[in-house]
Amino acid sequence: MKKTEDTNDKSKALDEMNALDIVTLMNEEDYTVPRAITPCLPLIAEAADTIVSRFKQGGRVFTAGAGTSGRIAVLDAAELSPTFSIDESRWTGLIAGGYDAMWTPLEENEDDHEKIVAELKAQSFSEDDVLIGVTASGSTPYVLGALSYAKQLGAASVSISCNADTEAGKLSDIAIEVQTGPEIIRGSTRLKAGTAQKMILNMLSTAAMARLGRVYQNEMVNMRLLNQKLAGRAVTILMNTTGLSQNEAQQALKESGNDIKAAIFMVLTNGTLEDARRCLSHENGHLKKAIQYYRKGF
Repeated sequence: MKKTEDTNDKSKALDEMNALDIVTLMNEEDYTVPRAITPCLPLIAEAADTIVSRFKQGGRVFTAGAGTSGRIAVLDAAELSPTFSIDESRWTGLIAGGYDAMWTPLEENEDDHEKIVAELKAQSFSEDDVLIGVTASGSTPYVLGALSYAKQLGAASVSISCNADTEAGKLSDIAIEVQTGPEIIRGSTRLKAGTAQKMILNMLSTAAMARLGRVYQNEMVNMRLLNQKLAGRAVTILMNTTGLSQNEAQQALKESGNDIKAAIFMVLTNGTLEDARRCLSHENGHLKKAIQYYRKGF
């Protein structure tokens, strides 16, 4: 039996516990998740570097999952465009049952291993891309179908599961198998397993975007200024990275056309907006490298 299907002896009396005992036990169990991920960190880093390499060559990332796993992967993909301003087509979340499965239980679709192949073909998935299969059990047919198709094409493939020696892992170039153990409700992998999957997806996307220069220091310099909160954050970013006052930062943003990277570049180098755009373009949007390039006299 898979570990995610085992019985958790600590919660056998769950139906007799009061609310405080239940949430205390859940909190204690959740504490084990980061420790379970620790042995997987080298593989997670390898997967992030693979994403970076494919991205630089024009490749894309697709995640495939069903139920909780699919919803978590779609959630992570949806956050990347506003946070890092990547084109939505560069990181796409696919879930068994399609769009409606995000809001409605359509778990019966996870057994369809052919539908995902059709979905990937419709996206022109190719050997240049990366497929991340997310499946707590490691045996979801929808995800196995995606990984098999990626393997067939020669695309890079990563699996994230919560059992050892999984079918998904055997189909993947990089098998991230985090041992979260039995859930307090037997088999309910929306709990620890889901938490682990979200943490790993956070690591993959954040590490990849940082390596691609989508942050400067630890600031979201690529974010879209879609609302007042983000516009205010942009001013703070400029203040933090350049030492400008609030009024000066607001003026610098205005002069850059609300381009955070260009504004920082202009302040730190005394260059023009044209210089900023030229150097950022040369360095594929990597601000720190663009500043270094300009200071070398280019």
